[in-house]
Amino acid sequence: MTQSAPSKLAQVLQAGHFAMTAETSPPDAASAQAVIDRVACLEGLADAVNVTDGASARVHMSALAAAAIMQQNGIEAVLQMTTRDRNRLALQGDVVGASALGIHNFLCLTGDKMMAGDQPEAAEVFEVDSGELMRQMRAMRDQGSYPSGRPIVPPPVLFLGAAEMPAEPGDNWPAARLQAKIDNGAQFFQTQYCFELDKVRTYCQALVDGGFTEQAYFLIGIGPLASAKSARWMNDNLYGVHVPERIIERLEGAQDQKAEGRAVCAELLQGFSEIEGCAGAHLMAPHGEAACARVIQESGLLELRP
Repeated sequence: MTQSAPSKLAQVLQAGHFAMTAETSPPDAASAQAVIDRVACLEGLADAVNVTDGASARVHMSALAAAAIMQQNGIEAVLQMTTRDRNRLALQGDVVGASALGIHNFLCLTGDKMMAGDQPEAAEVFEVDSGELMRQMRAMRDQGSYPSGRPIVPPPVLFLGAAEMPAEPGDNWPAARLQAKIDNGAQFFQTQYCFELDKVRTYCQALVDGGFTEQAYFLIGIGPLASAKSARWMNDNLYGVHVPERIIERLEGAQDQKAEGRAVCAELLQGFSEIEGCAGAHLMAPHGEAACARVIQESGLLELRP
């Protein structure tokens, strides 16, 4: 992790600051202003904002276009790239084009199955998986050429990320999977939600002990809970996610559940920032960009940076 920083996010991480990223979905609108209206609240707060790529197998404005609009308006993007919809030629072309547009952070994903979306009859590509995509991107950056051998001058500038699921050490500890993703080229990880501070401590200690934090940065997923009802929905429907009952009861007892959900998230952010091996947090909330922005402010963590 000693290479020069290609982006603000990389600079923050390399400086040892606690990084905070957020997430947005491109709009169902042929409008640049619609993109800005969603993410302007995060300017100056989130170190970078992920742009989802056909999440839940539903079409929106292209993630590349939305990321370019954000980048042009001073909001650093993390461009999610799924392999479901495009073959390797299209993906490689998007990588070079994105870098030319100033987009240098990428999160490589395989993508949801088409049956999950509202056009299930659409064809799936899946020519490569996220690991192969990352290997190709790493080679394009480091070797300055396409897989065919044709040169790319200048080569794309890329900071490569992968997704992961927080897990406690045990029989299913994913050491081999983590190392494989790092070997593929992952320089940072953004994880699924984790609302259990003790689990994050144990997870990050295992990452430190295994030498993984010397090779990549780990940002733990978190988000402002809108209500006790939404927390229970997450427990029932999101694989690997557990919102503790004490948090749900705290939400149920609050006069303003949204405000309480933000307070819980801010407290967890503060806790994450004190854990060795936790390089940052990734804030997610469906159509909740403004709530994530308020959590970052209310956590007070930006004020602690020199």
